[in-house]
Amino acid sequence: MALKAIIHKASVSFSDLDRNVYQDHTFTIARHPSETEERMMMRLLAWVLNVPETNDHGTLEFGKDMWEPEEPALLQNDLTGLRMHEIDLGQPEEKRLVRACGRSRRVTVLTFSNTSAAWWAAVAEKLSKVRNLAVWQFDPAQVKALGALADRAMDLQITVQDGVITVDGGGKSAELVPVRLNEPV
Repeated sequence: MALKAIIHKASVSFSDLDRNVYQDHTFTIARHPSETEERMMMRLLAWVLNVPETNDHGTLEFGKDMWEPEEPALLQNDLTGLRMHEIDLGQPEEKRLVRACGRSRRVTVLTFSNTSAAWWAAVAEKLSKVRNLAVWQFDPAQVKALGALADRAMDLQITVQDGVITVDGGGKSAELVPVRLNEPV
């Protein structure tokens, strides 16, 4: 018998002082049986950090990346169906990123493994011609602390100030400081 997804519910109060974005959201997230709590929380964090201020250019949605390997973790299509933004987690293959950059106006990768630096060193030169790719590295220990906040029912407060992300919930907190590995041109 196949394992089923685990359902998590999250209420998120988000304050991005760097962009002057203040929003509240409620999520129902299906965690794939092979997905860690850290990765699920990074998907949630990626959504919060990249949500557009308005839905004038479409909404940001969770993708089917755990079920469909060629799909991104998150995606935003505009109202005409044009792919505006793809967000991937982990260490996607170079060919996959090139394809994503060709079909989307903007592509973001959030990497959070101990091997992230080696992965980036191996693909950075090959991806240097891609103009719409942003890659962010998160410290694995900080992501582990984020994963410790995972629960079936979560009430989270996420604050971004001066590039530092603070996540509070359930009497615990995690602080994350992403490092930009490259910048779109």
